[in-house]
Amino acid sequence: MVQHITRRLMLLSGAAAIMLVSGKAFAAWPEVTVHKDPTCGCCGGWVAHLETHGFRVKVIETTELNRVRARLGVPFDLQACHTAQVAGYLVEGHVPARALEKFLREKPAALGLAVPGMPSGSPGMTGDYEEYDVILFGKNERRVYGRYKGENQV
Repeated sequence: MVQHITRRLMLLSGAAAIMLVSGKAFAAWPEVTVHKDPTCGCCGGWVAHLETHGFRVKVIETTELNRVRARLGVPFDLQACHTAQVAGYLVEGHVPARALEKFLREKPAALGLAVPGMPSGSPGMTGDYEEYDVILFGKNERRVYGRYKGENQV
């Protein structure tokens, strides 16, 4: 009886380890709150992209995105399609989940990440893949955090 229970516990703990190693531990990332226009399809594509990378996403649909951005402090020249909040940071536009994952692991002293505009082929956007920059921004800092094509860093 004891041997049977021990074997079962080993199997269960092995399955849990596989889930953690495979990156499917969905509770690992904090919830992302996305502010988006109700008529925007590419924003929904970006939300789906985050969800496939294990993020839990709460969507707030609003036609007042400019007011949301002003309240949160998103710089005008970095604005894009949608604005998100996660773990005290801002995420503006079609930031790849991989860039967001790296950012959340590093926890830099910054306000957030942005992909200005709507680059073709970025997560949530259709079209040919073009290279684009993910910008890290803060009160006194702005720099390229990574260069991407699609969701892959180049």
